[in-house]
Amino acid sequence: MQASYSLRIIALMFDGLLQALSKAQAAMARGDVAVKGEQIGKALRILDEGLLSGLDEARGGELAVNLRLLYTYSANRLSLANLHNDVKPLNEVVALIEPVAQSWQQIREQAIAGA
Repeated sequence: MQASYSLRIIALMFDGLLQALSKAQAAMARGDVAVKGEQIGKALRILDEGLLSGLDEARGGELAVNLRLLYTYSANRLSLANLHNDVKPLNEVVALIEPVAQSWQQIREQAIAGA
């Protein structure tokens, strides 16, 4: 039950992250700098306070190390997107995060089916 709960929390963080990124993209497209900054800030908090802080490299090994690198890179790219009002790094992060989010969702579904 604990593993299923943890997987659900991770899936929710990814959902929130992707929603924030989508809203930031839409805000950039319409030139809404305030909403763009708010949504990128939300995405950065989810990456830092949620996904990054939850990694356990001692137990997760190479996978945890690679996820830490991905999340850190994504945070840096989002900061650049916000600073330069550039959608390209934002789009890059979406393209990097979506497959990871889908993988976590599949892991969660398999855990539920196996329970």
